[in-house]
Amino acid sequence: MDKKPTTRKGPDFCSLRCGLALIMHFSNFTMITQRVSLSIAIIAMVNSTQQHGPSNASTEGPLSDTLSNPNRSLKEFNAKTSVYQWSSETQGIIFSSINYGIILTLIPSGYLAGIFRAKQILGAGLLISSLLTLFTPLAADFGVILVIVIRTVQGMAQGMAWTGQFTIWAKWAPPLERSKLTSIAGSGAAFGSFIILCVGGLISQSLGWPFVFYIFGGIGCVCCLLWFTVIYDDPMHHPCISVREREHIVSSLAQQSSSPRRSVPIKAMVRCLPLWAIFTGFFSHFWLCTIIITYLPTYISTVLHVNLRDSGVLSSLPFIAASSCTILGGQLADFLLSRNLLRLIIVRKLFSSLDMQVSSWESQGDLGLSQESSLPLPPDSLSVRLGQFIEHLQVAGF
Repeated sequence: MDKKPTTRKGPDFCSLRCGLALIMHFSNFTMITQRVSLSIAIIAMVNSTQQHGPSNASTEGPLSDTLSNPNRSLKEFNAKTSVYQWSSETQGIIFSSINYGIILTLIPSGYLAGIFRAKQILGAGLLISSLLTLFTPLAADFGVILVIVIRTVQGMAQGMAWTGQFTIWAKWAPPLERSKLTSIAGSGAAFGSFIILCVGGLISQSLGWPFVFYIFGGIGCVCCLLWFTVIYDDPMHHPCISVREREHIVSSLAQQSSSPRRSVPIKAMVRCLPLWAIFTGFFSHFWLCTIIITYLPTYISTVLHVNLRDSGVLSSLPFIAASSCTILGGQLADFLLSRNLLRLIIVRKLFSSLDMQVSSWESQGDLGLSQESSLPLPPDSLSVRLGQFIEHLQVAGF
């Protein structure tokens, strides 16, 4: 497991596998923006400063009336967007529904991606998620139940897309480049979080909250077109790959120890303490990120009384640091392995431990500071950004 193969140097940043990492970066960017779009748009969707009509009803008329008349001004259009009477409990159910969907498909889709074509599973998940994002504003007018159903199905689709990536990298990434390539691809999630939170509030104020879903749902459809036309499951069947790069990838992967396909050892997995340690670490990591990315915009807007645009900007600050750190962490991990400075197991344990320890310490510290101050300390403090830096190093230990 810790043996590091030695292979000759293949093409680097101009290689097709780096192009694959960039496309997968764009795919992760798209999925996270579609997932987080509701977190920033819901501030305008349940704006308590406006007069509410019946639940799921527009304050001044249906949205279709405005779209049918192109002569109306932008300000008049914004006044027509629907505002809903969703309680905090209802909002919590809507937020969590997408995570329930992800949980339902993570394990099955990961297993199926190893049997069928991972390209099709990932592409289908991205396409379904994009289409459902486009229909979210319409679903909100029909009722909160339909929104919950759409978000759950969207989570199932994104669960398919997340797990399909690892199957593709198993055939495309040489062992000594795996951390670098996967970190470039994975940084799309952090960068997407930064973008959607930063511009989502501005879009909601200038165009209306439905356009948050229309814009990023449309970007997802474009990404799907790029994905299905450019990506292949393995380098052996890609028509545009050079002979030198194909030989480099194949020879690198051939030096890995492999085992024949067999049934999943469920009993052994249940009894495996290292597996439970990894599970606990990722659970904590995912919990912290989900709380920050889901509730921080609402917290800043309702508790700290910051306007919608500035709330999104403040909420986005930790994630630009996290995006940079994900890429740099991958470079650092591959450097340590290629120079034989540390064993693979040490790199994984070191990065994961730093992630969980530092991010938890800094989050607890900011919680205490935020209780004593009226300033938006959680997103804007240096300590949270440092926690996000170290937190994403565990991706590099993959």
